[in-house]
Amino acid sequence: MGPMIRAHSAAAVRAAEEPLLAAGEPLMASAAFALATHVVAELRARGRVAGSVVLLLVGGGNNGGDALFAGTHLVRRGCQVHAALVSDGVHEGGLAAARAAGVRVHRVLDAADPAAAVVDLARRCGVWVDAVTGIGARGPLRGPAAPVVAALAAERSAWPQEPVVVAVDVPSGIGVDDGTVEGPVLPADVTVTMGTAKPGLLLPPAAGLAGRVEVVALGLDGTLAAEPPAACSLTAADVADLWPVPGPDDHKYTRGVLGIAAGSQTYPGAAALATAGALRTGLGMVRYLGPEVPADLVRTLHPEVVTVPGRVQAWVLGSGVDPADAARTAELHEHLSAALAARLPVVLDAGALTLLQEDTRLPDLPATAVLTPHAGELAQLLTACGEETAREDVTAAPARHARLAAEITGATVLLKGPTTVVAAPAGPLFAQQDATPWLATAGAGDVLAGVLGALLAGYGDLIASGTHDGAHLPASLSAAAALVHGRAARIAAGLPPGPGEGRARTGVPITAGDVAAAVPAALRTVLG
Repeated sequence: MGPMIRAHSAAAVRAAEEPLLAAGEPLMASAAFALATHVVAELRARGRVAGSVVLLLVGGGNNGGDALFAGTHLVRRGCQVHAALVSDGVHEGGLAAARAAGVRVHRVLDAADPAAAVVDLARRCGVWVDAVTGIGARGPLRGPAAPVVAALAAERSAWPQEPVVVAVDVPSGIGVDDGTVEGPVLPADVTVTMGTAKPGLLLPPAAGLAGRVEVVALGLDGTLAAEPPAACSLTAADVADLWPVPGPDDHKYTRGVLGIAAGSQTYPGAAALATAGALRTGLGMVRYLGPEVPADLVRTLHPEVVTVPGRVQAWVLGSGVDPADAARTAELHEHLSAALAARLPVVLDAGALTLLQEDTRLPDLPATAVLTPHAGELAQLLTACGEETAREDVTAAPARHARLAAEITGATVLLKGPTTVVAAPAGPLFAQQDATPWLATAGAGDVLAGVLGALLAGYGDLIASGTHDGAHLPASLSAAAALVHGRAARIAAGLPPGPGEGRARTGVPITAGDVAAAVPAALRTVLG
């Protein structure tokens, strides 16, 4: 289990490289050798190295030079290497070295149809190395590179046996610093990134196009250690450090008591699922407060739950609550006001998010209030706050809109999606790509609210007393809850717990109840 993945902006990377380049460090030579090593590893995993045919997609800039120099190493390993030059200006030293080593260079821009020429060449190659653009590019691909990459992406998806695609630094065309995808991108199986991860490799939607991310250490660690990361992704080891584990002197009150005001006469299942998610984490107690139908269901399914008011250390509010239910909405407002007054952490989900849009009596929220919207709910919240936003805007730039919502409300925002994004008003973004598409099922968000609420309850007294940093800790805990929830979904679907582990890709259908039941198994992979 490795440490947290930290991603730094393109500007920070360039600033870290400057003193090393001035000192004569051979960064390109190191990057090229590492790239060639990763390509060889991919070839070996698929059968053979010598005799394999590799295509380098070479644009201008240093990552094109990395690919050309890597090609010289691959020729020496017995590969047949082709280089398609998709830019008028490529790295001269790399091009000269590639030619001298025996790399076959193709000036595809001289063809009547460059995209067709590249596709014809690509069909003969089992590995495509994407070095069209690097971290200096901004916006979508332009010029001849755009139709070339679009054609290759279409060709790759159509092949019964897909080629292996290795991206150099970043898949060409993604938003390097924000993860946006505004034009064609060739999805990668593996991205070999230099010096440090880049935010676009962690943030959606680009994160879904990067494949497995391999970071090549180029000696930038010392300089970047003093530079706050732009984005982070927790690993199991980080979650193990964060998760409260009981000691011999603990009891149910020191282990955390979570109050849940969720579910309704119409949607009682939300109460049961949020409660199930919380109980499976191992906290001390769940205190459920709600109407008769959901309360009876919770008592029947979970007899250990207490259904009378009393002391709590965190709250989960709003899951399965209809905003049109005035009485229930008033109860949510009462619980939220009490939590804010006591400086207790609180999860605001579903119906409680609508409460924020309509209730002008509420003060600005602290970072210890965690909002858990999906894209549509976040768009509604931002629009209600004066920032006209559509669901499509959020899905196109999740990180940007999650951060905007955090800045406007003061709260921590956990934006649910294929990659979960967590944003606080300040500090790095968190991005967790730990789940499976099978998790997109009714009630899964209720389970996540319960898991997150339980984790916050474990820190509730410390946060309320100011012992822990209430401004930044909730974001880390939210990311930790997303990792455990995602791993539980993968285990329930019959998949390895970590997204990069094993070869199983599909799994089997699951329900939200299956996810809740798998939380202990997910924690076993983290804590064990």
